[in-house]
Amino acid sequence: MFVISKAGLAGLVLAVILVGGVSALGQQDQSPSPAPQTPPSANSLPDLTPDANGTLSQEQMQRLLRIVADKDIENDKRLRDYTYIERDVENKLDGKGQVKSTEIKTYDVMELYGEQVQRLIEKDDKALDAKDAAKEEEKIQKIVDKRKNESEVDRKKREQKEEKEREEDRKFVREIADAYNFKLVGTESLGGREAWVIDGEPRPGFVPQMKESKFLPKFHGRVWIDKSDLQLAKMDVECLDTVSWGLFLARFHKGSRLMLEQTRVNDEVWLPLHVTAKIDVRLALLKNFDVNVEQTYRDYKKFRATARIVGVGEVKP
Repeated sequence: MFVISKAGLAGLVLAVILVGGVSALGQQDQSPSPAPQTPPSANSLPDLTPDANGTLSQEQMQRLLRIVADKDIENDKRLRDYTYIERDVENKLDGKGQVKSTEIKTYDVMELYGEQVQRLIEKDDKALDAKDAAKEEEKIQKIVDKRKNESEVDRKKREQKEEKEREEDRKFVREIADAYNFKLVGTESLGGREAWVIDGEPRPGFVPQMKESKFLPKFHGRVWIDKSDLQLAKMDVECLDTVSWGLFLARFHKGSRLMLEQTRVNDEVWLPLHVTAKIDVRLALLKNFDVNVEQTYRDYKKFRATARIVGVGEVKP
């Protein structure tokens, strides 16, 4: 099943928060990155005073979007305190674009020793049978045992690897800010909160410095940035040309779209609400097939240090 897991979504938001591309498609387990130390000025609100024509300069827009990226990294640290339910719907399409098969999987998403883990709890909206449920519990126990028994040497190697990956992410964000011309379209209310609406178009002459940045000119789109929290609230990205990635060769074709919505939870964190995407997948040399993916998230619960789960009724949306 080809899904954008929340583990991958942290990387996804970082990659596309400035109207970029897809950094992680496919279910995977990743360790969330701790928030990096940034200069005090990095999170200060930039001057957003428009000129006489009511527009903002590119410098102002780039400054704002870099701050949004920093805010997302901070948010990633807080989301580790939350569990939630993720429901993935995958529709495989025939040559005429009609749905020929549907697969639905529902996961309980949690954090174990700093690692985000998905535990499958339903298939096609039905509870797992005893055999499959036991397999899921075994998978979780293996992760717990691995982290509990991790040596000091292995822990340091893992942390060094994660820090290297975080630094690469920061470099990528800086490239994204340079890859687009941004335009402030206006403001819009989302969930009762004011958001800036910003369009991004590929900047002519952009020369990528990282291999991961070469696909940026093949996307354009729109982002909604919450004015109070400076967090990404919504994103709508369209593919301008074919983009391929991954060992199994997944593709976005021209006109394909990726949409993301997030919601503010408990007055402290932004969590995923809805993700949709359309991709073309080819496994090895097998026949291509198109896939529509839709993911919804619900039942956010805060995981206290005392290991007590806060009920959904206690969490303020």
